[in-house]
Amino acid sequence: MKNKKILVTGGTGLVGSHLLYELVSKENSVRAIIRDKTNIEKVRKIFSYYSNNENNLIDKIEWVEGDVLDLVSLEEAFENISIVYHCAAVVSFNNRNKSALLKTNIDGTENIVNLCLEKNIEKLCYVSSVAAIGSTENGDQVTEKEMWIPADDHSLYSISKFKSEMEVWRGVQEGLNAVIVNPSIILGPGFWESGSGEIIKKGSKGMLFYTLGKTGFVDVRDVVTCMIKLTESNISGERFILNSENLNYKEIFTEISSAFGVKKPKYNADKKLMTLAYYMDSLLSSFRIKKQEITKSIVKSSLNITEYSNKKIKETLGFEFIPINETVRFAVEKFNQDLKARK
Repeated sequence: MKNKKILVTGGTGLVGSHLLYELVSKENSVRAIIRDKTNIEKVRKIFSYYSNNENNLIDKIEWVEGDVLDLVSLEEAFENISIVYHCAAVVSFNNRNKSALLKTNIDGTENIVNLCLEKNIEKLCYVSSVAAIGSTENGDQVTEKEMWIPADDHSLYSISKFKSEMEVWRGVQEGLNAVIVNPSIILGPGFWESGSGEIIKKGSKGMLFYTLGKTGFVDVRDVVTCMIKLTESNISGERFILNSENLNYKEIFTEISSAFGVKKPKYNADKKLMTLAYYMDSLLSSFRIKKQEITKSIVKSSLNITEYSNKKIKETLGFEFIPINETVRFAVEKFNQDLKARK
């Protein structure tokens, strides 16, 4: 891809920033859409985890101010582009963010797909989620073949990712060369105030409670590697679950606590306790005492037991995932490094 111009959306997020690092460190010509140029500092921080030459690498990126919902800025960003990585998305399980979630994830993806078709883009790689894949009734591992079925208990995020993915499949039907990745919970360093980074931050102080829900986890570096390999391949019109290991929350919280050398989680938060925590959190947030952190979707997901298969990606690429204990220890190392730098 070195002779082809690459466009990245969502470059200031966890996946996007790691993707930018991999692309520019391999001498690719890269353009990134950015809504606020002050967010470049977030990318610089990620680059510093892997290189002492982060400033030079940042300067190699062509930054274009824009938004996936702004067609005028997107037209400019797509000029002379051959490959598109669409990572931009709102990740939220709070219904108060409904408008931004649905518009950015669905309408934004529609805009990207339409421009890919209009500009004859050679290939699109879309970052979806396991939230856009259906479940199994018998407890078997979820594969790429499971159909997402509309239901009242789906989170808005799940709905938005499913409908976003439908936009990509629509593009494929119209002739677009595209591949979709469906990561499980993505773990990696940086972005300590949101997403999985917030779990690492909270784990630094120790965790008292755990739930027995189970889900998949994957290293952000593996997500990026698979994205690049799939995009460089001849594979098109397929999706791939990216998942390293299936762990229950007690296991992942214990792993984080052990890496920090703090007390391990001790008490099981069952459905009654989680429901009580949800109502207390909702009450406090309604009086603006604190930001709501526990939603109905979070309660449901924390108690659900779902395992995801990584057989397809492993067989297709001959890929081996980074063990999650290594992922956690690397993230904790970088968290402690950042904490020390702030003191």
